[in-house]
Amino acid sequence: MVHLEFYDGSGQTSCEELNEYMRQKKEILTRAQAGEEQYRDSLGWLSVDEWAGEERIAEIETFAKRVRDDGDILVVIGIGGSNQAARAVTCALPNQSKVKVLYAGNNISSAYMKQILAQLDGKSVYINVIAKNFETMEPGIGFRILRQYLRKRYGADYNSRVFATGTRGSELEALCVAHGYTFLDFPEDIGGRYSALCNVGLFPAAAAGIDIRAMVSGARDMEQNLKTAVGAENSAFQYAAIRNVLYQKGFRMEMLASFEPRYQYFNGWWTQLFAESEGKDGKGLYPVAVKYSEDLHSIGQFVQEGTPVLFETFLDIENPDEELILEADDVDDGFDYLNGADLREVNRAAFSATFQAHSERLPCVRLKISELNEYSFGQLFYFFEFACYLSGSMLGVNPFNQPGVENYKGYMFQALGKHK
Repeated sequence: MVHLEFYDGSGQTSCEELNEYMRQKKEILTRAQAGEEQYRDSLGWLSVDEWAGEERIAEIETFAKRVRDDGDILVVIGIGGSNQAARAVTCALPNQSKVKVLYAGNNISSAYMKQILAQLDGKSVYINVIAKNFETMEPGIGFRILRQYLRKRYGADYNSRVFATGTRGSELEALCVAHGYTFLDFPEDIGGRYSALCNVGLFPAAAAGIDIRAMVSGARDMEQNLKTAVGAENSAFQYAAIRNVLYQKGFRMEMLASFEPRYQYFNGWWTQLFAESEGKDGKGLYPVAVKYSEDLHSIGQFVQEGTPVLFETFLDIENPDEELILEADDVDDGFDYLNGADLREVNRAAFSATFQAHSERLPCVRLKISELNEYSFGQLFYFFEFACYLSGSMLGVNPFNQPGVENYKGYMFQALGKHK
């Protein structure tokens, strides 16, 4: 289970203050654990088994086996919440199948798309377009280009290589009916950024050979814990309270940090989750993420001596999985003090030193994770989704809408000549 610790060597926040805040906000936790009627259309993720129960997992595994048995490449076409979770997992964990997962439809760069296409020649290719309403331009462009590629290569049978994840009654489902594509449900009661544990995130992961049952098991265990634990015993509630107390004290940025670069795309998922959920009504912490130890040599300077506007949340893997011993060398390079050291121990020393130095100046949260694997990814996805629900409610915003993302589209569509 994810274990939370909070340190603030600057003395700006006390345990008593946090406990009092949680006491005042306890009804928010109670309502979230039950699921609020006002958010009923957005809480499909709250019960893991609703969209990741045995029947649905078996269906996902059947479809994924089709890809694994015959395919070399699966191109996932989607943007934002439609690809972030799958990318976080498939890029972090060892690929257990011969299928390589590529990601398209998440930008409008011709150079990037050409790089994707160049990797397809001579390979058996499948695509999975993911779009809740199929109105977003980036995946629309990606789907057209890759659909045309498949049709040119495979002829009339190309449609057997197309999986489309969308909502019932959408334009995407209509295309599946008209052209014989395989349709997977994008739950209507789950927003993109909360969609890690349904067809959206699980099908691409399963195609890559990821143990999605372990992911779901981790999420299910986290759900059980967070729906029963109260007060400070509830780690998501405590995390949400810390975020809001610090926001009230004038902090304006939260920085997610780890010493494991395999979390790179998970960082992107986390950033979108909190930015879209809380950044509204002139409120919200600005979420950013860093990769230590690399970023210690740049952003670390700001953390130690810059404007004190941020706090840090560290992901701490307690049992790293890859051993690498630094062997002695006959070149006098000045690093003999590391002879025989396990690189995991060196990384742990860097983590501990950084956490100590940073927490002496600013508030720091440590989230302890036992291992980096499918089970812990499932736990983290559910932990942060539930915490975001709580945190947005404490902040006084709707954690499930995103009206601001539409503002730029009017200007863009006008420039491109699209008329409603």
